[in-house]
Amino acid sequence: MPSHASLAPLLARFGQQPERLGKSVRVEQALRLAILYDWPPGSRLPAHRLLCRELGVARDTLAQAMRRLGEEGFILTGQGQGTWTRRPGMPHSAPMESPPRLSSRANSILNAPSASTIQSGAFMPGIPDITQFPMAKWRELYASVTVPRNALLLSYSSGGYGPLKRAIRDFLWRWRQLECETDQIIITEGTHNGIELCALALTDVGDRILMESPCYWGARNVFTAAGARVEQLAWSPDTGHATQGPSAPVRLAYFTGSHHYPLSVPTSPTHRQALCARLKPDFVLEDDYEFNGEDGANLMFNGRSGNHLLVGSFSKLMFPGLRLGYLVAPPALVEPLNQLRSEVFREGRLLDQAALAQFIAEGELDAWYRRIQRDYLARQQVMHDQLIQVPGVTHVSPPSHSISLCVQFAPGVDDKRIVNRLLQSHLVARPLSLACSDNDPRSGLILGIGMLSGNTLAAEAVRLRHILTRCLGA
Repeated sequence: MPSHASLAPLLARFGQQPERLGKSVRVEQALRLAILYDWPPGSRLPAHRLLCRELGVARDTLAQAMRRLGEEGFILTGQGQGTWTRRPGMPHSAPMESPPRLSSRANSILNAPSASTIQSGAFMPGIPDITQFPMAKWRELYASVTVPRNALLLSYSSGGYGPLKRAIRDFLWRWRQLECETDQIIITEGTHNGIELCALALTDVGDRILMESPCYWGARNVFTAAGARVEQLAWSPDTGHATQGPSAPVRLAYFTGSHHYPLSVPTSPTHRQALCARLKPDFVLEDDYEFNGEDGANLMFNGRSGNHLLVGSFSKLMFPGLRLGYLVAPPALVEPLNQLRSEVFREGRLLDQAALAQFIAEGELDAWYRRIQRDYLARQQVMHDQLIQVPGVTHVSPPSHSISLCVQFAPGVDDKRIVNRLLQSHLVARPLSLACSDNDPRSGLILGIGMLSGNTLAAEAVRLRHILTRCLGA
């Protein structure tokens, strides 16, 4: 007999959702987490009338959440038979005799511990504050470009929307003091798309890609999927890079931008320049992954260089669902990169690009970032003051204007075990060790501050400190 889903874990998870989110979003998030971690697959949900009463929501609110979960494959509804839980990837019917054969590249990514379906929750890193974003202004700008006379914006693009490229050029000068020509900017569908384009254009299967340890695992996954041989070299802000390095030639060296991710400290152009002088990579790719207005001078990128490239995204500045970014390339590479992108990926999203161009040109992005970065700094201070008290914590990244911070533990601490323990208490974080190479023993937590603020952040920070104190004292 299939089990019936208990209301207790659902109500607990619903209570953990920030109240500033809409009720439908809070219900959806609570149901998703309960399905993933509390209820066995195939559990029958309580009657909708009971769910509405216990959660204190209207039937339409619950229906909206149920519809989205159904579209994502988290629930199945039978006419007159009730609603049942399932997990994405579960077969609808009897399993195949043998699983489908995936490529070795796909398996190497899917079997990695960093692969996760969890993309939200308290302290989830990499997510900005989407609740305070000026969505009314964004909708206004989007409506202004969605008019009949702009029918050409429904077509393919070639390298990106011109006014957006000019706006990005000026934005990079204001915030990064980087000079480049408008034609050097290629609009991408987020940072991953820009990295993938570089991997496709500049590396062959088996080429060596150098990354720092710890690294941004998303970029590592992109390079692995491209068939590159990724090698990581440990970096510390105090001592620099490890002395050993790849013995064979390095085709491309990848670094996060001016603010290191995931250590959440300013990067050192001196360290990186010395490393590149020693290993002489053919190309250097910097990823301004976590934009921080303070650290622009730490970038090595030079718009006049023939082998330096820069990728960036507006996902961390604005909202992740935007999926628009940029790649700044040397002039000699622009035409082949644009042609390759058109042939392999196609290009579009011109309506989104036009709205973003106006958002930047009218000063809305600058105003938004100046406001929210002060808020981020205050949140970072709250987290720092709580976590620095925990015995067994050896370092907490200094408060900054970024959306993530890093906590490092004493040697030998199993950070993956602690992350699983936090998950049981509805706190989402990532283990630092999974971003490190095999010969880099550092462990800790990568935490985000974008999804919590005010009294909720303060309360959850205290709860996190108490759980870590118990875990590290065990």
